[in-house]
Amino acid sequence: MKLDAALIRRYDSHGPRYTSYPTAVQFHSGFDEQSYRRVAFLSNAGAPRPLSIYVHVPFCAKPCFYCGCNKIITRNPVHAEQYLKRLRREIELQGSLFERRRSVRQMHFGGGTPTYLTMAQLGGVFDHLGRHFSIDRSERREFSIEIDPRTLDANTLPTLAQFGFNRLSLGVQDFDPRVQHAVNREQSPAQIAECMAQARALDYRSVSFDLIYGLPLQTVESFGQTLDTVIGMRPDRIAAYGYAHMPRLFKAQRAIHTDQLPDADTRLQLLALTVERLTEAGYVYIGMDHFALPDDDLARAMRDGSLHRNFQGYSTHGDCDLIGLGVSAIGAVGTSYSQNRKDLSGYYAALDQGRLPVERGIALSVDDVLRREVIQRLMCKGELSMREIEGRYALDFSNYFAGELVALNALAGDGLITSDADTIHVTERGRSLLRTIAMVFDAYLPRAASTQFSKVI
Repeated sequence: MKLDAALIRRYDSHGPRYTSYPTAVQFHSGFDEQSYRRVAFLSNAGAPRPLSIYVHVPFCAKPCFYCGCNKIITRNPVHAEQYLKRLRREIELQGSLFERRRSVRQMHFGGGTPTYLTMAQLGGVFDHLGRHFSIDRSERREFSIEIDPRTLDANTLPTLAQFGFNRLSLGVQDFDPRVQHAVNREQSPAQIAECMAQARALDYRSVSFDLIYGLPLQTVESFGQTLDTVIGMRPDRIAAYGYAHMPRLFKAQRAIHTDQLPDADTRLQLLALTVERLTEAGYVYIGMDHFALPDDDLARAMRDGSLHRNFQGYSTHGDCDLIGLGVSAIGAVGTSYSQNRKDLSGYYAALDQGRLPVERGIALSVDDVLRREVIQRLMCKGELSMREIEGRYALDFSNYFAGELVALNALAGDGLITSDADTIHVTERGRSLLRTIAMVFDAYLPRAASTQFSKVI
């Protein structure tokens, strides 16, 4: 698959990634703990809807300069113990809100660096979750954890498998030593290969690599060598993100020398190279920045129409309510989104007082729910039946979205979509610009500052 460079340059503006709609920019303090408790209670009605849990572990031993995550840099183990004490309390409070007939089918530990914690500490968190939620132990479960390969020893992966994890996400970013040094993330291909070999021997269901293009000192040639190495290791999934340089928001990024960053043309060449090399190697281009082998669950979900998009990117198990645990964690329960306190002191204070640390969120309106479904279908299925939307929401699509359909005409003229009386279909040419297509249906975007979002490419 080849990208049209001129087309992408024309559409390379700022815009949301649509891991939610409305996006986090619309979250507000009027949605508080009591609001969350109400939607959690209501979510128990009817047939038991499965649960997904995200656990945020914010600690890292040293900073990676590119990182924009909510993190705490420390080598003091006392800080982790203080955090886990509150996390256990939050698990108890959240567990009391959801009926035990609702099983946890999906789980993800992210960070920060989850493997900053000792295996005993991670096991303690997993055991506590099991005491307060019904954990699905069947083969259909999807329990994943983000791994810093530099933190592993011989017992790490076997122990995580015993806990129930069956998916790993490895932070690779780039294999070029010069780039690694520039972003303070130095690790060898041998470390990654050893981790891969052990994961395969332990029958982990899936291993994913995270890559980043647009880092300092990256060239098309050097990143091509990284891609060759990655393809040789054959991970099941690859997420290749464009680096967003926002030093005003993320202090660690101030250590990156701006004059070492690739220019816009080089970034585009890096993206084009990534898409071309990975698809030639047999990976399915899921969309935006995600790739998967044809037999991976993500590719299967794309084929059968069950692909979903949430705060971790493209995902399966879209039928789950998502519970966010830990500082800054985001949840999606019923027709609402909620986010915990981002500051550790506020997170601790709420839980010490026996309160959930919900700081902000949003209850979706009927229009929000409608537009969320339209955006999800375009980004996950690549097509939208207007007649089906009319039936589900009792509206006339062409009248309700009259302005949006006019805007889509320009995208159709550039070959990003095709449409007929019933269906809007994303073309192969439009797959790399899914955010641009989705932005047409975003009612909040005209009122949001563009700099609040990353560049589309």
